[in-house]
Amino acid sequence: MKIEQIYTGCLAQGAYYITSNGEAAIIDPLREVQPYIDRANKDGVKIKYVFETHFHADFVSGHIDLSKKTDAPIVYGPNANPEFKAIIAQDGEEFKLGKVTIKVLHTPGHTMESTCFLLKDENGKDHALFSGDTLFLGDVGRPDLAQKAASMTQEELAGLLYESLNNKIMPLADDVIVYPAHGAGSACGKNMMKETVDTLGNQKKMNYALNQPNKDAFIKAVTDGLMPPPAYFPMNVAMNKKGYESFDTVLNNGMKALSVNEFEAAAETTEALMLDTRPAADFAKGFIPRSINIGINGDFAPWVGALIKDVKQPILLIAELGMEEETVTRLSRVGFDNVIGHLKGSFDAWKNSGKEIDTVNRITAAQFAKELDVKSSNVVDVRRESEYRAEHVEEAYNKPLDQINSWFAEMNNDNPFYIHCAGGYRSMIAASILKSRGVHNFKEIEGGFKAIAESGVPKTDYVCQSKLQK
Repeated sequence: MKIEQIYTGCLAQGAYYITSNGEAAIIDPLREVQPYIDRANKDGVKIKYVFETHFHADFVSGHIDLSKKTDAPIVYGPNANPEFKAIIAQDGEEFKLGKVTIKVLHTPGHTMESTCFLLKDENGKDHALFSGDTLFLGDVGRPDLAQKAASMTQEELAGLLYESLNNKIMPLADDVIVYPAHGAGSACGKNMMKETVDTLGNQKKMNYALNQPNKDAFIKAVTDGLMPPPAYFPMNVAMNKKGYESFDTVLNNGMKALSVNEFEAAAETTEALMLDTRPAADFAKGFIPRSINIGINGDFAPWVGALIKDVKQPILLIAELGMEEETVTRLSRVGFDNVIGHLKGSFDAWKNSGKEIDTVNRITAAQFAKELDVKSSNVVDVRRESEYRAEHVEEAYNKPLDQINSWFAEMNNDNPFYIHCAGGYRSMIAASILKSRGVHNFKEIEGGFKAIAESGVPKTDYVCQSKLQK
């Protein structure tokens, strides 16, 4: 028996590859499935099952493509009702994989079909729990995503989750290894550890959700402080449940190289969004007017999902040379399949053609410190409110990036301002969105608050409520 966790950091997502005696199972596969097939071929094993812990909201699983390419059936737990062929297992049902057994533990709460898979070794001993979004390390799955589908409140779902954990998970032995579907950085929980594997015994000791004195306390603890889920979550759920276009087709479309003139024509004749995925520093020096920067070397997929509201939005890519396939792949992982092509030769081709370009007025933190007048300068901090509350530039306004569509109209070219985040990634996203909407009278601060904090600028943790609302 062999278990391999295939962890994708940019999604904070764990897929699992399990083999025993010539047979393999994949749990919660990523959208691009060829690596699993190649690995199975290399190991000389046959993929027998594709297990899905639930209908994922934060990414599009590769279950459909993988099943089609391997003839391995897709297995869900009770209450799942997908619009494609699948095995809907009963609670307690067991599946043989070589010399080991995978047992279905139905654990509703995060969603109604949420299921954990308990791996029993060759001797029948409980060995590992693939806990999906039911149990994370340090946390449990948020109970607010399935309210509409389940016709239940988040408190009612949290109550179900409490029962699932206490009746199905807590009785298991302490030495059972927990393999969750997500780690720190995922929007599917609020308090996850940076580690991605742990023992159930340790989770029983330190996981706040497993240490509540009663059901009411549990419900209060897990529902307190939940941030609104990203807008793309319901669309990903629908794709995972109803089906989607083959990844091969999506990649083929996105890899269509467009000349400068073809790219310009496509931008003018379609409603495509020009998405520039180059690093913030490169984007600041020059970019195609009205293009949006979300750098591939950051929390790319989550920010695409948070800021581009419709997964069907047509997209034209400006990517670093050699990064086109990687970018299309990452977009597809969160359901953004409608990439209609990319700029051949990247931004340099556009610039060398003599076409119009724009720039961002990016200054250093040292320059910001020289220019800043705390009483009269307008400083916009696009970090999360929790970051802002911890410490911020004195008299700065907090306008979180994920809420930019509700506050950008307040900004205009009559009142100059400065904009920053923690390190420069999010503030460049904000800068690109503002410029695409005609707001240009600002300076973006390189290095963000980390650099500002070292520059001698006055800081405070005092929060003026009017500043948060303004």
